[in-house]
Amino acid sequence: MRRSLSSLATATALVCAAGFAAPSAQAYTVFVTNEKENTVSVIDSEKLEVVGTIKVGARPRGVTLSKDLKWLLVCASDDNAVQVYDSKTYQLVKTLPSGPDPELLAFHPSGNPLYIANEDDNLVTVVDPEAGKVLAEIPVGVEPEGMGISPDGKVLVNTSETTNMAHFIDTSTHQIFDNVLVDTRPRVAEFTHDGTQVWVSSEIGGNVTVLDAANRKQLAKIKFEIQGITPDAIQPVGVRHTKDGRWTFVALGPANRVAIIDSKTFQVVKYVLVGQRVWQLALTPDDKLLFTTNGTSNDVTAIDVEKQRAVKSLKVGRYPWGVVVAPF
Repeated sequence: MRRSLSSLATATALVCAAGFAAPSAQAYTVFVTNEKENTVSVIDSEKLEVVGTIKVGARPRGVTLSKDLKWLLVCASDDNAVQVYDSKTYQLVKTLPSGPDPELLAFHPSGNPLYIANEDDNLVTVVDPEAGKVLAEIPVGVEPEGMGISPDGKVLVNTSETTNMAHFIDTSTHQIFDNVLVDTRPRVAEFTHDGTQVWVSSEIGGNVTVLDAANRKQLAKIKFEIQGITPDAIQPVGVRHTKDGRWTFVALGPANRVAIIDSKTFQVVKYVLVGQRVWQLALTPDDKLLFTTNGTSNDVTAIDVEKQRAVKSLKVGRYPWGVVVAPF
């Protein structure tokens, strides 16, 4: 989705929460795409410092890692391609084909194929990343973005921002078997770790729809209310679940907060103030830290999951968008 970020509502960014110490945890590597700088910032999760910068293609957005962790894959949206980098040396390995304006991407749990949402041609492209070959193109709704894959790899869920639907795709046939109408401008689809639910964020609708993965029926619609924040500024985008099924986190855009939700009751238990225009989220493999990309304050906030509070915000490049955490 393209629009002027500077026109969005802003709030005071959290630069550093004084007196808060990061939880004791293994050091991980956090990769953050910077949309307006054509870079990826590399963060040490233990030091909470930027330790490197990778020059990448034009307007980088979605980012992920290969199953064997050797490759870092970046959607270079304005280059209409997915770039593959060595995750340790940061050298460009290859460029994979995609449709115009790739936004988000997801690997099959087996590690192959790769599924890419191409916003400008209403297609999901299926690619063999090893061979660098397109295997299929799946027609979906207008402005596809979200890419949720079930834990068993049998179902891919794509969201189309303008059609306002979640498309359920059989990965064995590359055919849509159900289209579910959700609220306005769905951005992210995320399966729970047990595969029983799909959570879909609707940016303009201002809510999250929880669907039963088996029958695609609505289980809940989660709404957000924040004192002092107008409803139009509450724009859900990123969604992440802890592995134990206890907590779900939702990035609320220009509300500058992350909602913490009890995954069983669907109740919001807390809002955590982060930077301005929070887009996407990523948890460390041990679920101890949550990283947020804050688009208009040009920083990333680390949240202590157990204590449910921000630890630190650190400056990255201009307009951070996507984020992924490597277990090394």
